[in-house]
Amino acid sequence: MTTTAIPKRDASMSLAYIVIAFFAFGIGAIAGLLQGLVRGGMIELPDWMNYYQILTAHGVLMALVFTTFFIIGFMISGISKTTGGLSTFSFRAGWIGWALMFFGTAMVVATILLNDASVLYTFYAPLKASPWFYIGAALLIVGTWVAALGMFSAYRRWRKNNPGKMSPLFAFMSIATLVLWMIATLGVAAEVLFQLIPWSFGWVAEVNVLLSRMLFWYFGHPLVYFWLMPAYIAWYVCIPKIIGGKLFSDSLARLAFILLVLFSIPVGFHHQLMEPGISEKWKFIHVILTLAVVVPSLLTAFSMFAVFETAGRRRGAKGLFGWFTKLPWKDVRFFAPMVGMLMFIPAGIGGIINASNQMNAVVHNTIWVVGHFHLTVATSVVLTFFGISYWLVPALTGRKLTKWVNRLGIIQTLIWSVGMLFMSGAMHFMGLLGVPRRTDYTTYMDSEMALGWIPYYQQMAIGGALLFVGGMLMIGIFIYLLCFAPKGQEEYPIAEMEQNAEQTPRILERWRIWLTVAAVLILLAYGYPIFDILQNPAPGSPPLRTW
Repeated sequence: MTTTAIPKRDASMSLAYIVIAFFAFGIGAIAGLLQGLVRGGMIELPDWMNYYQILTAHGVLMALVFTTFFIIGFMISGISKTTGGLSTFSFRAGWIGWALMFFGTAMVVATILLNDASVLYTFYAPLKASPWFYIGAALLIVGTWVAALGMFSAYRRWRKNNPGKMSPLFAFMSIATLVLWMIATLGVAAEVLFQLIPWSFGWVAEVNVLLSRMLFWYFGHPLVYFWLMPAYIAWYVCIPKIIGGKLFSDSLARLAFILLVLFSIPVGFHHQLMEPGISEKWKFIHVILTLAVVVPSLLTAFSMFAVFETAGRRRGAKGLFGWFTKLPWKDVRFFAPMVGMLMFIPAGIGGIINASNQMNAVVHNTIWVVGHFHLTVATSVVLTFFGISYWLVPALTGRKLTKWVNRLGIIQTLIWSVGMLFMSGAMHFMGLLGVPRRTDYTTYMDSEMALGWIPYYQQMAIGGALLFVGGMLMIGIFIYLLCFAPKGQEEYPIAEMEQNAEQTPRILERWRIWLTVAAVLILLAYGYPIFDILQNPAPGSPPLRTW
């Protein structure tokens, strides 16, 4: 009889999300490989396919579909594990959410494949996609809302059944992540429903471009934290158990997540520092709030390295950095997320550069931004998701992570990391040279400067090819763990508190307070700028199709 780490029906639903996530990842990886080789001048696409089509496919499938399905599936499994299993309502909401997300994704992918939606990952107006692309994107978001309602219900049921107790940390962090997601997606939902769909159907002639971009970035920056916070959940809650340690501080972990909710939403203007139509003082306020997001990330770094040092010293480490050598570097469940954490250090520094007005002026709209994005999301987040998969998939299927797959996972992590260093490193350097992003391969009529960029393009393409190899290896390992690994029991790692840990202040779980503070911050940061745009709108734009 197969034994899963959580109730079998919950495990099946969680797996259904993760299977779609890796399916999207596989297609997105193929699109990414083609994109890199074209941009490197190594291949040419057939006439029936264009560069911006595969760019859109890669961005949407990797950044939106893979991440969202994986995150929802992961959080469903953790909430089931820590709250004693899902209720019937939560279970049904989870499946309804999955169905809406699946059909939304199918519509989005179909319009991209039909070349009716080559509007890039950001789907910026005035580029116009098929209205079915936007409807599919809306269904994808609505599906997450329904699944989130099921998780909110599970959390609320646990608190009702355990009065006076702090909720399990995994569940609390998942709810914080979903709170951020629900607030942030209101912006893009408003953009899609009230601007892009009527405009793309031709019901209105023009669209307010500045408002649409403002609403997109109201969503677009917290989206990054929607990716990061589940990785943080694994770092805070799962990694300490894997390395034989304890949770460093329940209070600090909850505080970090509340600060992420408060500071990561009202900051979108730092993505529009170079755009007209927004006054400098509002951009300045958003930059200040953006830099405040560094605080919870630094709290996380402090907490994690405290866990590592404590665990290492329990294993007999001596000297200032002796604990570093005592960590389980040969365990892929630790190794992959740890590499992701280390990569997050330069990625975070790059983020501070992007958010700073003067430095942003140097790198804005250059391929530096793409390199930063890949270092943050495709390395720190994705390597953590890979590390989670190595134990989560067998835990949900009642199988074992075998020694040879563990070794293969180490190799896979190294290939992915080296590939990313090549590709992202080249992108960062080319950005400093002024190489633009969002462009097909071109030598700009054989200008001397553009010809000098070609060796870096080729380095970027080699990195992309290595990433493709690492990605396909991960797909193969995922299929093995899902279907062919030997039956057994794999641990679902949930770290415990130290015995003498201090009580967590209850104010950290009073959501009414934090939601009110978040609403005030958002109102302060966005209230007047949106009012001003509506009162004094710029001339609207008709739809454009440039491909």
